[in-house]
This record gives sequence, C-alpha cells and structure tokens, in this order.
Amino acid sequence: MAHDIPSLRAEALRLFQIALKAADPAAALRRNLPKPLSAPEGRVILIAVGKAACPMLEEALSHVDGPVTALAVTNPENHRDIPGATVLPAGHPVPNENGLTAARAVAKLLHSATASDRVIALISGGGSALLPLPVPGVSLADKAATSKILLGAGFDIVQMNLIRQQLSQLKGGGMNVMAAPASVEAHILSDVVGDDLRAIASGPTASPIGSKSDARAVLKDVWDSLPTSVQSALSVETTAPLPPAAKNQLICSNRMSLEAMQAARPGAQIIDDRLEGNVAEIAPRLARLAQSTLPGDVLLFGGETTVTLTGTGKGGRNQDLALRMAMAQIPGTWVFLSGGTDGRDGPTDAAGGLVDSQSHARMLQSGIDPAALLANNDAYAALKASDDLIITGGTGTNVADVQVLIRA
Repeated sequence: MAHDIPSLRAEALRLFQIALKAADPAAALRRNLPKPLSAPEGRVILIAVGKAACPMLEEALSHVDGPVTALAVTNPENHRDIPGATVLPAGHPVPNENGLTAARAVAKLLHSATASDRVIALISGGGSALLPLPVPGVSLADKAATSKILLGAGFDIVQMNLIRQQLSQLKGGGMNVMAAPASVEAHILSDVVGDDLRAIASGPTASPIGSKSDARAVLKDVWDSLPTSVQSALSVETTAPLPPAAKNQLICSNRMSLEAMQAARPGAQIIDDRLEGNVAEIAPRLARLAQSTLPGDVLLFGGETTVTLTGTGKGGRNQDLALRMAMAQIPGTWVFLSGGTDGRDGPTDAAGGLVDSQSHARMLQSGIDPAALLANNDAYAALKASDDLIITGGTGTNVADVQVLIRA
C-alpha cells in the first residue's frame, strides 16, 4: 500500500499547517486587546519579546490611540522592520552580544516608565535566550556557556528556566521590578507544556519558579562543568521580595493547536498533550503505540521533548524523534510528523521531520547509515537523505511541538 504514502504525507502536513494557523499570535492578540488602547495621562509602552514578537507588536500597535513607545526583540529568522517601532534581533538558542544590547534597551525603557504610563508586555517562547541581562558578576560568555551545557544535558524547559531566572535581571518578574511604579500587563503565548506562566520565556512578568537552592539541586550532575562565576552567583543566597504582580493573560497554547487539528480531522484523537521526556525513551513508546493502531487512525500529540547531545552532528528533538520512528520498523503503511511550531528545530533550518514506512529504505538506498548518524546526533543529514525534512522558515509563532501519526 505504498501508493497511500503521498496522500498520508499531504494530510499530515495539512494538519501541521492548521496547528500553525491556530497559533497565529496576531489573531489571538486581536481577540484579547481592547481597541482603542490608551494611557489617558501618559503613554503606552509596548515591549514584545520572543519568536512571535513582530506579529504581536504589529497587532498591538494597530490598537493604540495616543502616545506610544514600542520595542520588539526577536530571533533573526523572524526579524523585520515595523513602522513606528524599534525591532532588535538577538541570539537564539544561545545568548549573544546582540541579545545583551537588546536586553539593555528593554531595561532602559522599563526604567523610564512612570506611574502614568501603561506597560504592556507581549511575550512568546524564545524570550529566555533573547534577553540575556546577567546578574552582577556573571558575564555574557559565562551565561552562554551555561546555556550550552543546559541544552546538551537534556534538561526540560521548566528546569532550564528555573536556572536562567536566577542568573538574569529581567526574568522571574524582573520586568515588573524595573517598570515600577508603572503597572504591567502581559499577553502571553505559551510554548511550555502545562502553560506555567512562570516558565514561558522565563517569566519576565511572573514570579520565580524557585530559589537558588532549587537551581543548585537541578544542576547537581553538571555543577562541576559550570563557569565559576555561575557557581558563585547560585551559591549566594538572597532574600529579595517577590516582584510586583502583573496582570498576565494566556492567549495561545499548544493545546489550542491540538484541538484545531482534531476539529479539522473528524475522528482524530489527542493522545497526549504533555509529551515530555528524552526522545530515546519516547520513540519506543510511540512506535509500540503505532503498531497497535488501526487503519484510518489519526493520533495527535503535543509537548516538548528533550534530546541528550553526545555527538557532533546537526539536528533537533523533532528530527531525532522522527528518525527514531523511521528506524523502528513499524509494520504497515503509516506516516509520522514531529515539528516545532516555531519553524526551527535545534540549530537548523528545519522545523522537524515527516517520515513514513518507506523512509528507512530510502535512507539506505541513498548510501547513508542512519544508525551511525543517529548516534552522532545527526538526524538532519539522515532526514535530508530521505527527503523527510520539514522546512517552513520562521513561522512567527511558538507553541512548542506537535506530532501526527496517521495509519493507512
């Protein structure tokens, strides 16, 4: 039944596009922002941070009536000029000097706010890396080195952002502190499983996830590899008061995208909207599930897995998961898609992978050794050889990852 594969692949891609459309940040913000948007005795200060910063800022600007100052910080793939605003590119997933410059610009704007101003934060995933303003004593280079260690060690996003909050002046409610006496309201697009507002972009308008001692406990297995300045910063206990409360509103999430896919395909089942864990453990579980499916079954998943880096190849968690499914020798005719809604999986130009029951054979026919590439964390090369990469470019949104399994 190999002739069914092209239509199954087309359907999986159609559902992925529906997931992206459901995560459209401008449409979500349009439903939640008042119009007109004003500050009767001052100015509106718009600060957009994350992979969806540009579409969110453009939508917010269309609502403003009166004086406004607008600043956006986003990754290079989603960077574009916006009339009436300053848009700064910053490094992702590893912080860079552009990010430090952008973070300083955000801090300066927040410090300029008065009690008459209305500060509106537009927050989406990616903000953790995009706004690196290290605490005193920690350099940008040391913070970047720490990010690389965290990314390679398989920490989940909540663990990573718990640590980042303790090393940053803007995270864990830092925006609220800097904006005082102005109040802060935030409209948030979630890329975090469970939608914990403290973890999305490291919670710049939320309370901290935990303490320094909590961060040290999470880091115990990699502590000795951390820069000395980071060890010192995490070892000095502080009793800083909780930041002023902001009015936080969730406007878009992974679950909403899954429900949109389900509505677009009658009979589709949302199996797991909290798919987490290392792909090396997740893939066998999904492969066993695939073997028990019936013809016509469409299974949907969402969340954010992790991958442990031991090789020198190129890829990401979605590509790694797709490659493992291709190699699982699942009988019958099927397709499996795993994609990041931001359009970027790891440090590559791919959103993820779309494999099918013939993918492994295509890889072998191309002359590559998929097992060797997988062992070297080089899923990108394997999927490229079988023409199974998903290339979307920057999508301007980010609600974590979605997976689609379709059985013929």
